[in-house]
This record gives sequence, structure tokens and C-alpha cells, in this order.
Amino acid sequence: MPSTPTTRILDAAANRAAEGLRVGEDYTRFALDDAHLTRLAKNLRHDLTTACSALSLPDRHASRETLHDVGTTISTPTESKRTDPWEVCLASLERSKQSLRSLEEYSKIDFPQLAPQFESLRYRLYTLERTLTSIQYSRLRFRNIHLCVLIDAQDTLELFSKIIAELLDAGVGMIQLRDKTLADKDLVTRARHLRSMISRHEDSPIFIINDRPDIAALADADGVHLGQDDMSVKDARSIVGPRKLIGISTHSIPQAQVAVLDGANYLGAGPTFPSSTKSFDAFPGLDFLKQVAAEIRLPTFAIGGINAENLAQVLTTGITRVAVSGAIAEAKQLLSTLPPSG
Repeated sequence: MPSTPTTRILDAAANRAAEGLRVGEDYTRFALDDAHLTRLAKNLRHDLTTACSALSLPDRHASRETLHDVGTTISTPTESKRTDPWEVCLASLERSKQSLRSLEEYSKIDFPQLAPQFESLRYRLYTLERTLTSIQYSRLRFRNIHLCVLIDAQDTLELFSKIIAELLDAGVGMIQLRDKTLADKDLVTRARHLRSMISRHEDSPIFIINDRPDIAALADADGVHLGQDDMSVKDARSIVGPRKLIGISTHSIPQAQVAVLDGANYLGAGPTFPSSTKSFDAFPGLDFLKQVAAEIRLPTFAIGGINAENLAQVLTTGITRVAVSGAIAEAKQLLSTLPPSG
């Protein structure tokens, strides 16, 4: 029979873990309005309940001594200070992690079969916490950015510089260098030149390299954009480091959900329409954008054939960010239509 001290510990840890998970779930549901992460948080909480059901509830209640618990009167100044919903969520997830560890360790005494379950729940919580932190960081980085313009290296450095200057003057918030034909050494040169021009501009846009985390690191780009056939987010992160942005092109809701949990900072969703610069076998279209807008709160750019004529259709899906590879005049026209902030 479990001892009273052990039962008290398991009871307290189970309560703290469940309470913390509920607070985290409330954040995903009501603050983020993220259906995907709310499901994950809810499933995590329910699986904790299932694991704890093996602990006798009458034993737990009989061992509970809230009135005489020496810890109820001990607190620290930081416990009563919360500045926003995200800080509340983060503190609660931290409490749940510690409680799950306590459940894992103390269950080994009388309920060793439960220890692996609590360990698995703890690892799932690590992933949820990492994902929520990534979303928080990414939403701040992209809060005023609604247009990404993709450019290639151009035939000459002079023409390349001219296009960059025009994009900077137009107020484009994000520039992605995509060129699959240029030799690596020349691509590095172009990327470094782009970095230099952006750094000298008053309103420095986000600078992304397509496909190549190695070149993104060499040119000190703000991040890298990967396709489904490129290296994983994990491998790219090992190259560009923890503070750089990683975007993922997605063509279905399962791909988008995986990218979110893998730690992507933003998504490309599409293709939406036929494109003059890239061929596709299938078009998820506007319905896919609607799904992403309903499910996911990670910053998402609609991609594929978007122009001034069809932009209104894109915006009706709930996606307010677009990526285009077109003329500067069209970029300026899109900027006048897209939301200015948010």
C-alpha cells in the first residue's frame, strides 16, 4: 500500500500539472484562438487525467492536508506578478513540467508502470511549450509584415541593386532571395550585397534566403525558407542558429501542422493560383488558405500566382500575408491593399 507522504506528493503534483495544463489550454484557445494547439493541449490534459486515474482518488483525498500543508504559506514575489496572458501561460507550463517530473519520479515507488506515461507527457509538453514560444516570437517579428517579395540574382549586380533599392523605397517588409541557377560563390556575393543594402536602410525588412541555410548563415540573413523536399527544420536550425527565422512551404493541413510543431517561424501556404515563375502539379487553392486561417496562428504567407487582381480572394480566406515574385509596380499596388499592421 502506498505511504501517506508519497500519496500526498502524487496528489499535489497531479493537481498542479492538471491546473497548469488547463491554464495553457485556455491561452491557446482564448488568447491565440489556435484550434490545432488547443486540441494538442486538451489531449495532453486528458491523457494526464487517464494516467492519474490509476492513483486511487479516495487515497489521494484521504492523504490531502491542505489546511496543514507547510507550503501553502510560502511564496515568492514573482508568483503574484504577471504582465500579460503569455506570461501567465509560460509560468503555468513551467509549473506543469516540474509537476510531471515529480509524478514520474515518485510514481516509481508504488506505481512504476505509470512512470513512462508521465515521462511521455513531459516530453509532449516540452514540444507544446517550444511551439507556443516560437509562435509568440514569430508573431512579434511579423506583426507589421504582410508582403514578401521574391527576387532572383538578376543578370548583373547593377540591376540587382536597382531592384533592391526600389523594393526598399516601396516599404516592402520582407525580401526573399531565390535563385537556383547561380553558382554558390556568386549567390553568396549577391546575398551579402543584399544584406549590406538592407542594413543601411532605415526600415530594414526581413531578409530570407531560399533553400540554403548555409548561405543564409554566411550572409547573415534573417532566416531561410525551406520546401517540403529540403532539409528538416532541425537540421536547418543547427546551421542558422536559434535566433534566425525558418519558413516552410506547405501544401496541406497535415504539412502545416507538422511544420508548426517542428519549430517553423512562418509558413508559406499554397500554391493558390497558377504561377508564371514556378510550375505545380496540384493547387490546394483558396480552400487550403481557409483551413490554415481556421487552424493555425503561426504567421502564414499565401504563395503561388498571387497578384493585384486576385488578392481580394486571398484576403477573404483570413490569410492577410502574401508572397509574390513580380514587378515592383505590382508590389507597390499590393502594399496599398494589404493591411498596414497587425
